[in-house]
Amino acid sequence: MKMQAKPFDLLLRYLVWASAVITFGALIFLIGYIVIRGIPHLRPELFSFTYTADNVSMLPPLITTALMIVLALLIAAPLGIFTAIYLVEYAKKDNKLVKIVRVTAETLAGIPSIVYGLFGMLFFVVFMRWGYSLMSGGFTLAIMILPLIMRTTEESLKSVPDNFREGSFGLGAGRLRTVFKIVLPSAAPGILAGIILATGRIAGETAALIYTAGTMPRIPDNLFASGRTLSIHMFELSKEGFYINQAYATAVVLLILVVGINTLSAFIAKKIVKI
Repeated sequence: MKMQAKPFDLLLRYLVWASAVITFGALIFLIGYIVIRGIPHLRPELFSFTYTADNVSMLPPLITTALMIVLALLIAAPLGIFTAIYLVEYAKKDNKLVKIVRVTAETLAGIPSIVYGLFGMLFFVVFMRWGYSLMSGGFTLAIMILPLIMRTTEESLKSVPDNFREGSFGLGAGRLRTVFKIVLPSAAPGILAGIILATGRIAGETAALIYTAGTMPRIPDNLFASGRTLSIHMFELSKEGFYINQAYATAVVLLILVVGINTLSAFIAKKIVKI
C-alpha cells in the first residue's frame, strides 16, 4: 500500500525543487548573458602580443593569468597537502596544536581578499622590496588559497576508510608508504577538487593583485616584473568606460579558461581513480 506524503514533506520537496531550479536558472542566465554580450566582440586584435590603446589586447593578461596560477599553486599546493597529511595521519587527535592550526585555517579562509592585498603590499612589495611583480602577487595568492587547499585535502584524507590503512599495515607497509601508495591515491579526487576551487579563485581574483602584481598590460619578462591578470584587465577596461564590449569579451575568455581547467582536472581525477 502506497503511503501518502504529508503536507509538510510535500512543502519541503517543493522547496528543494524550487531552490534547484532557481540556482540552475541563475547560473544559465549569468553564463548566457556573458556569452551573448561577449562573443560578438571576440576579434583577432584582442589576441595581439602587444597591448595598445587601439587593440586593448587580452593576450598579455591571459599569459599572466596562467603564470600566476602556476606560481601560486606551486607554493600553496605542496604546503597545504603536506600540512593536511600531518594533521590527519601523524598528529595525535587530541593535540592542541592541531586544533589551533585548524581554527587558524578556518579564520584565514574567511578574511576578505582586500586584506590579503594590503598585507601583500606591505610585506612583499614594500618590506621584501619585490615591488609590483608576479612574485608579490603569487605569494599573496598562495597565502590566500592555502587554507582552502589544506581543509579540502584534510577532509578528503578523513574520508578514506581506516580499513585501507589497516590492510596496508597488516601487509607490512610503513606509515609513509601507506600514505603515499594507499591513502593519497584514494583521496586524489577530493584533493583535486580543492585545487580546482583554488584555481578558480586565483583566476577571478582582483583586489589582492591590484595591490601586489600591479596593472601593467604586458607579458612579464621575469618573476619580478609587473603584469595584470584577466580579471584585472576586465576591471580596468570596464572602469575606463570606453571598452565595455572588450570587457565582456574578456569575461567570455575567462569563463572558458575556468571551465577548461575544471574539465581537465575532472578528467585527470578519473584517470587517477582508474589507476
